[in-house]
Amino acid sequence: MFSAVKKKFISNINPAKILFMSVIALGTMAFDAIETPFGKIDKIVGGSATYVAYAASHLITPVQQISIVGADFPEEEMNELKSRGVQLDGVEIVPGKKSFFWSGKYHMDMNTRDTLITDLNVLADFNPKVPDSYQGAEFLMLGNLMPGLQISVIQQLKTRPKLIVLDTMNFWMDAALEDLMKVLTMIDVLLINDTEARQLSSEFSLVKAAKKILEMGPKYLIIKKGEHGALLFHDNHVFFAPALPLEDVFDPTGAGDSFAGGFIGHLAKTKNISFENMKTAIIVGSAMASFCVEKFGPQRLKEITRHDIDVRLEEFVQLVNFDIDIV
Repeated sequence: MFSAVKKKFISNINPAKILFMSVIALGTMAFDAIETPFGKIDKIVGGSATYVAYAASHLITPVQQISIVGADFPEEEMNELKSRGVQLDGVEIVPGKKSFFWSGKYHMDMNTRDTLITDLNVLADFNPKVPDSYQGAEFLMLGNLMPGLQISVIQQLKTRPKLIVLDTMNFWMDAALEDLMKVLTMIDVLLINDTEARQLSSEFSLVKAAKKILEMGPKYLIIKKGEHGALLFHDNHVFFAPALPLEDVFDPTGAGDSFAGGFIGHLAKTKNISFENMKTAIIVGSAMASFCVEKFGPQRLKEITRHDIDVRLEEFVQLVNFDIDIV
C-alpha cells in the first residue's frame, strides 16, 4: 500500500517533462540581521520575494520578480537569481539609496520573535510596475506587502492570472484594513498564520475563522501553524498537512515565503489548481519551508537539488501514510 501511495505522490510532483509556465512574484528584496538561540548574523540577503523566487525556481521557470532594491543590493545575488531562471525586469534599482533592512531576534521556542529594526529605505517610495514582458503570466504570488501595492499589481495586469495567491500579516490588519479587505475580494488563495486568522475573523476556532474569511472573498484559505503544520479550507472541505519534525530549526526567517514559493511553484508546474492538487502543493511548500529553516537566510534553498527535494517529499509521504486493521 505504501509503495503505491508514494509512487503516485512523487510522480505528481516530479513530471519528467518541464512545463514552461510563468509565475509573477511581488515582494521585498532586502537585507536581514537575525539572532536565534543557535546563532547570529549581522547582514544577509532576505525579503519575501527573494525566498519565493529561490523556492519556486526549483519547480518552475521563469519566476518574474517585481520588487525594489537600493544600490547596495549585491550584483552577485542578482546574477544568482538570474542563473536560476528568475527574471528581474520588474526589479527597480534606486541609485544612491539603501535597500529595505529588517533586524529581529527569535525566542527559544522559535515561534515568537522581536523586531529590533525596520528601515524601509527604498521600500518607502515603492510603486511597483508590471513590465510588458510579464503580461500574460498565469500565476501571481503577492508576497507580504502593503495591500495597496498588491492591488496596484493586480490592476496593472491586462489578463487576470489563472490563480492569485496573497500573503499578508497582522500589521496590515491594524494599519491598512480597508485596503486589505478590498484585495481579499480580488484573489483566489489567502495565506496567513493561525494568530492572523483569529485576528481577521474575530473567532478563536479556526474552523469558524476560516468560514468567515472565505466569505470575505478568497476561494481557498491556508492557515499556517508553524511546526504544527498547515490547514487548507475550501467550501466545506478541510485538509490538514503536518509539518516534518526537524531535529534542528536554525533560522525560521523566510519559512512562510519559502512555503508560498513551493506551493505556487507546484501549481504552476502541474497547471492544476484543483483542491486535490492544492493538497500536494501544500506538502511541496512545507518541504521547501523545512529546508529554509536549516540555515540562515536563503542559503539552504540555494544548495538543495531536485533529488534532495524528492527525498524530503518521500519523508512527508511516510509521515502521513499508515496502514490500519479494523477488528
